[in-house]
Amino acid sequence: MNKELLALVNTGDMLPLMEEFYTIQGEGYHKGTAAYFVRIGGCDVGCHWCDVKESWNANLHPPTEISKIVENAKKYSKTIVVTGGEPLTWNMNPLTTRLKAEGMQIHIETSGAYKLTGVWDWICLSPKKMKLPTKEVYEKAHELKVIVYNKDDFRFAEEQAAKVNKDCILYLQPEWSKRDKVIPEIVDYVMANPKWKVSLQTHKYLNIP
Repeated sequence: MNKELLALVNTGDMLPLMEEFYTIQGEGYHKGTAAYFVRIGGCDVGCHWCDVKESWNANLHPPTEISKIVENAKKYSKTIVVTGGEPLTWNMNPLTTRLKAEGMQIHIETSGAYKLTGVWDWICLSPKKMKLPTKEVYEKAHELKVIVYNKDDFRFAEEQAAKVNKDCILYLQPEWSKRDKVIPEIVDYVMANPKWKVSLQTHKYLNIP
């Protein structure tokens, strides 16, 4: 990447765009809602079970002008989900300012490991043990979504729930490859601890992106 492009990426005026697509939100509070997804490349959190590892290396994804991202998004939906990778690797202020100017509802899916930039209508915080969220994102998160891969993730979930704001909705979601094993454990846990809700990756059951 040349210096001029790198400067624009660093300011958030261009972003390493992996993919963008119109689909149904499959997870969490807004599941079942039609939304336009913008997947930004770049992530160093390194979850071993990540289902989009190809998003990790930002250099694989072309720096794209945010004006183009907004133009494409507004053709499809008023609800935009910015995901990754880890979108907060980059400055989200320019993108969200433009989306807001078009009257969009903007959601982010983030591990919260980096400074919270951008203006968001909904923050889905999915914390990871390897790189914990910032204090600010705990305070502002609308939903906490903890992925359950093994029994220790219930302990981690409670630790994270103690840090979010009182209005944050709490979700436990089975890691897809372990779903047959962990779904019964999650069901039992939620029934015993009803402050939690179950989140499923319904888009995978629907066989859509």
